[in-house]
Amino acid sequence: MLDDFLVRAALAGVGLALAAGPLGCFVVWRRMAYFGDATAHAAILGVALALAFSVSIFTGTLGVALLMALTVSTLVGRGWAIDTTLGVLAHSALAFGLIAISFVHGVRVDLEAYLFGDILAVTRSDLVFIWVGAALVLGLLCWRWSALLTATLSEDLAQASGVNPARERLVLTLALALVVAVAIKVVGALLIAAMLIIPAAAARGISRTPEAMAAAAIGVGALAALGGLYASLRFDTPAGPSIVAAASACFAVSVLLATLRRRG
Repeated sequence: MLDDFLVRAALAGVGLALAAGPLGCFVVWRRMAYFGDATAHAAILGVALALAFSVSIFTGTLGVALLMALTVSTLVGRGWAIDTTLGVLAHSALAFGLIAISFVHGVRVDLEAYLFGDILAVTRSDLVFIWVGAALVLGLLCWRWSALLTATLSEDLAQASGVNPARERLVLTLALALVVAVAIKVVGALLIAAMLIIPAAAARGISRTPEAMAAAAIGVGALAALGGLYASLRFDTPAGPSIVAAASACFAVSVLLATLRRRG
């Protein structure tokens, strides 16, 4: 079954949805959209370093994404303005990554795949990394779910309940770095933030509890992955952008349903 590239692509998309859906809910709740974007942009630098030192793309992107996320968290914790910090680091990391990758022989033709993804070229080993990464993210979020929700609702309430908000931010930072490393092969560095935000935003309007929103975000992400792949095959469009476009269509439908429900 895994010999069919479309089956591998579909499994990769569903695996990404499992990881990005619940984490995207926290990104939306905490208004961390640009934080996810900055971490994703840093992945290009990770790709360049991985190719230069002949290590796996997963290892390179995970290391640099985690370093970026920790750097942002540290600077913001010391009083730096978050919008300025993210703006400087996100664009700097992307620029240095693009420059670095141009010096690595033989990969310039593949740059578009790292920017926008190449889900149709996913291999069996890629599937292993994607599903193991998704399982780690899901396990981490399930383990810290209650504490993460409390810290998201109110840091003062979290401290009063014995929860360390800084530790929970670190958990989200680690989970975000894992998702970036998992997703770069599927949708690319420039579209990762979209797969974090759009399914969660679509689920928000049709959910009544945090758990229901996380489950709905997984469903929307999986539907977007499968629908985008079908559209790519049917209309000969790029797979990564097609998946994000399908997620946007799901968001539009959810907004319509939420509007009709309020009027009813």
